[in-house]
Amino acid sequence: MSLPSHHPGDTLLIDYAGGALCEGASLVVATHMAFCPCCRRMVGEMEAVGGALLDDLEPDTVSPDCLDALLARIDRDTSQRPPPCRPALQPPPHHPTAVRPTIPEPLRGYLGGGLEGKRWRFLQPGMTVIDLRTGSSAVTRLVRMKGGVAVPQHTHGDIELTVVLEGGFSDELGSFQPGDIAIGDPSIEHRPVADPEGCLCLSATIGGLRLTGPIGRILNRFMDF
Repeated sequence: MSLPSHHPGDTLLIDYAGGALCEGASLVVATHMAFCPCCRRMVGEMEAVGGALLDDLEPDTVSPDCLDALLARIDRDTSQRPPPCRPALQPPPHHPTAVRPTIPEPLRGYLGGGLEGKRWRFLQPGMTVIDLRTGSSAVTRLVRMKGGVAVPQHTHGDIELTVVLEGGFSDELGSFQPGDIAIGDPSIEHRPVADPEGCLCLSATIGGLRLTGPIGRILNRFMDF
């Protein structure tokens, strides 16, 4: 399998390394990094620089009961928090003949394993989704599209990050294959179309989608994208 050709870019990787992305966006970037050794290396370097800068800061004094309060908060929140969305920067050794899993970590942790037995929700003809719990900042979901199916022409309220897991799709921005990450924002109006073999991808949408064109404006009232 070839390496990804579409990447998040320096700004998103810096935000990821610094913890500035919301959980859904972080999950998409982390899933891309499971496919992309280049981005894993860049994030590792960014985190090393950040750690060096922190080492140069003067420590602040804390109250005597700070540690006890922190441990109590961790114990209280652990059962309600999802698995961490950062993958290991160095993946386990990869045998040359091994097949890359469709669902890499950390996405597997959010699904509780693979796709077996999961219930898909109908979104439009030829398209089904699995909604993931990643907080309220982003709508995060797995999207499965049959070959040739198109998402209606639309633009974005804020930003949308999509990483391909299997198959692929094409739109006005190019062709996206496994591991590639596509970035949508209010300046972009596009109509993604699944490749003939279909497409499985993970997306995080902040600010929602807005269908465009005369028909799209009518469908906005009835369709939940």
